[in-house]
Amino acid sequence: MKVAFETLGCRMNQFDTDLMRAKFMEKGYKIVDFEDIADVYVINTCTVTVGGDRSSRQAIYRAKRRNPKAVVVATGCYAQVNPKALANLKEVDLVVGNTHKSEIVKIVEEFLEKRERKVLVGEIFRENEVKNYDTVLYFEGVRPFLKVQEGCNKFCTFCVIPFARGKVRSVPKERVIQQVKALAERGFKEVVLTGTQLSQYGWDRGYTLYELLKELLKIEGIELIRLSSMHIKEMDKKLLELITSEEKIAPHFHLSLQSGSNRILELMDRGYTREEYEEVVNYIVEKRPESSIGTDVIVGFPSEGEKEFEETYEFLKRNPIAYMHIFPYSDRPNTKASKLKPKVPERVKKERVKLLKELDEEKRKAFYEKNKGRKLRAVVIEENRLLTENYIDVRREGYKEVGELVEIVL
Repeated sequence: MKVAFETLGCRMNQFDTDLMRAKFMEKGYKIVDFEDIADVYVINTCTVTVGGDRSSRQAIYRAKRRNPKAVVVATGCYAQVNPKALANLKEVDLVVGNTHKSEIVKIVEEFLEKRERKVLVGEIFRENEVKNYDTVLYFEGVRPFLKVQEGCNKFCTFCVIPFARGKVRSVPKERVIQQVKALAERGFKEVVLTGTQLSQYGWDRGYTLYELLKELLKIEGIELIRLSSMHIKEMDKKLLELITSEEKIAPHFHLSLQSGSNRILELMDRGYTREEYEEVVNYIVEKRPESSIGTDVIVGFPSEGEKEFEETYEFLKRNPIAYMHIFPYSDRPNTKASKLKPKVPERVKKERVKLLKELDEEKRKAFYEKNKGRKLRAVVIEENRLLTENYIDVRREGYKEVGELVEIVL
């Protein structure tokens, strides 16, 4: 039988799709492209925004149109958080929450036998481990991403992720070390450590990201360890000193801001002020001037007026931010912010997103200019295309050794 996958949203979903794909392959299914005719379509949904919900539903509709007789499975975060909405769609045969992804082949085969529509969603907060330790690798071209942590213990008022992914579960330190050693033996020079909230790694096991990194830095062969998104209040002095002094740790740090207004940050329950965020960013850039600081910003949070937006804009403009991911606020189920008023009109949100996207373009160009003439390490990610240690995408002739770490002058 043929099975096809569509993955919406974040890299965590890419990991999960890879795990599910492997399970179907083990049972003899043929994997085909989502645009092909398949017997089973698995849509790994996203619910982080209203747009994620909408894109997930559109993928479901496309699958059923392509083959009306196919089994359509909705899984992922939308399925976990709002299973009823998906179960109400006539195109959906099975709703499988994040809690049941590891059993997906068995669930599909039971459906093929009995043809009974089902919703299988468990209590995500009872999950207490990252499943499938041996296969938590996802490759983006030649760059291996290693999922070391899942879930989040912080309930920001706008965020649905804890309800979709559950509390913090970390892959045991020994397993991570083993995986990174295996990658080094296979010739990889860079590894990306990732998770729902990487700075919470080890909280459930009595150790920290700092302790993990100290061990990984000893592994020969891996020359760049890149870190995914971290929360500034979860980065203590030891961790900050480590990431700004160790050459093996890529000078590229994604630190979500969300708002440059202290009033809005408090309403979001982010746990820091703009001054505290600024202090961390400036500490990193002073210690390692080549560092790329990326951030996330939410526009149009309930009650955000012109004053608060202006504060955010000016804050981002004056600080050494290399790039931004900008999201218009949308109400999410179960979150405190969904009950806050007044709501910001969609028209105003669109205008503010546009202004920040223009600023983002300026920031990216300025960061590139700042690094011109600087000697940087870079991984050849495809022929004549490189990604620098501080996350600049470079096209340059003469580089054919894909996967190699080279030194260039920008």
